[in-house]
Amino acid sequence: CEDCGKSLIGECKLHGPLIRAKDRVIPSRARLTLPHYLTLRVLELRAGNQQILGVFAKKVIQKRTQFGPYVGQLSTKLTCYDESRLVLQVLKDGGKYFLDTPNEDCGNWMMFVRLARNQEEQTLVAYQHCGEVYFTTVKPIEPHTELKVWYAADYAKFMEASAVFIKEESDVCPLPPAAKEPLDSWICSSCGSTFATFALLESHQCIHKDRV
Repeated sequence: CEDCGKSLIGECKLHGPLIRAKDRVIPSRARLTLPHYLTLRVLELRAGNQQILGVFAKKVIQKRTQFGPYVGQLSTKLTCYDESRLVLQVLKDGGKYFLDTPNEDCGNWMMFVRLARNQEEQTLVAYQHCGEVYFTTVKPIEPHTELKVWYAADYAKFMEASAVFIKEESDVCPLPPAAKEPLDSWICSSCGSTFATFALLESHQCIHKDRV
């Protein structure tokens, strides 16, 4: 204790405990790679409080927008399987390898994109190019819409999968309304005002431009 000049085991009874400052929590590599116009949201809770995350658009994303390449470890077998995500493989040096992402520090944000259960909710298509996997939008994606992916036709043959995936709803425990993350607030960089939608923020910024 610097106040009484004694070396003590535990807290000083005269001057009390130290004020402990915690290190800042550093986001994982995968979360840090998320583009600024995308956001992660907690959608469901499964057994053991496992969070099911989804990737959502913050603004309109045009059709034929390409994301990637997908980052993962080349492996002859998957160490971590998630039924809500696509299984991805690539052809490297004549061999077929899985793109494995056992944790968030081994991949990029694309590992959070969930698979599409039907054509109606599919917004992305996955395909292989030059030994890498990319996702490309198949339709314009509106704000607050989840990005969901399925294999392109040729890649589906490579993966020995069907061209369209249809899945029954699994037994999951949805988050109660109060526990779900609220919609993102859009903050004006000029005055700090917040808005419920991106459209409102855009119109507000136009006012600033007019004033300038």
